[in-house]
Amino acid sequence: MTKMLATRDGFGQGLAELGETDKNVVVLCADVDESVRADNFRDKYPERFFEVGVAEQNMVGMAAGMALAGKIPFAVSYAAFVPCRTYDQIRISVAYNNANVKLIGGHAGLITGFDGATHQTLEDIAMMRALPNMTVIVPADAREARLATIALGEHKGPAYLRLGRAPTPTVTDEAASFEIGRAQILKRGHGQDESDATIVACGIMVSEALEAADQLAAKHIGITVINCHTIKPLDTETLLACIKKSKVVVTAEEAQVNGGLGDAVASLVAELAPRPMARIAVNDRFGQSGKARELLEEYGLTSRHITEAVTKLLNKL
Repeated sequence: MTKMLATRDGFGQGLAELGETDKNVVVLCADVDESVRADNFRDKYPERFFEVGVAEQNMVGMAAGMALAGKIPFAVSYAAFVPCRTYDQIRISVAYNNANVKLIGGHAGLITGFDGATHQTLEDIAMMRALPNMTVIVPADAREARLATIALGEHKGPAYLRLGRAPTPTVTDEAASFEIGRAQILKRGHGQDESDATIVACGIMVSEALEAADQLAAKHIGITVINCHTIKPLDTETLLACIKKSKVVVTAEEAQVNGGLGDAVASLVAELAPRPMARIAVNDRFGQSGKARELLEEYGLTSRHITEAVTKLLNKL
């Protein structure tokens, strides 16, 4: 792990780079361009930047029209508004039409500072995962957010990119490539194929999973850690290859327990590789104001909680 950066920072960098390489890329923003780092693109390519104001539904409709006319629109706002406030427009204008719109939800998750429950979007992964044609990406760090943004410029079809506000550890390798739909194995058991447990995580929970793996390694418990940055389409091949060589499985996400990464993996495990499993997520609660670490502790989203879940499952075998 290296320096602390927010995934929104990586997005801003990647968006500006993408604008330079592809003239069809346009950006629409709902009056939060600096907060979501769309200002990088705005300042470099003002003729391809559209400030729509606080009119998120209109923004998604505009983006769909631009996509159907051959542009590659990035529609950017807070996740409380994209997708939450604009779900009808996303469902019909974007997903149903299979329009090449990139939907960006900033300030997602629990650790958005003191914004409180109304802005702590925890349902977005489940909402977007349910839509046909939709790709859903939750980058682990700023470096991966940059690469994911560039990859989305080349990807054909609707997609949702989830971004955070708070600085988080950089956990991905600088030399690592990024491929939509291809999970990354960051740690392997005892250094071999076999492991006691596989932890599948996304977003900020990848760093917590790696810390948990180190804590468990001190107890001679071998952990495989998977960075599952693409929730949909799920990389079933990589996941199954690791899960089938593990005794138990734990998922970790900064989102609601219902409908997110945990449920996606649980369906896979139940159908093709049955074994004990636990889901680390927000357990059917709304958020609240508080400092990042305090919130993660309150909602059970730390390396300690992951460690306890793994240990509990293994003790039951």
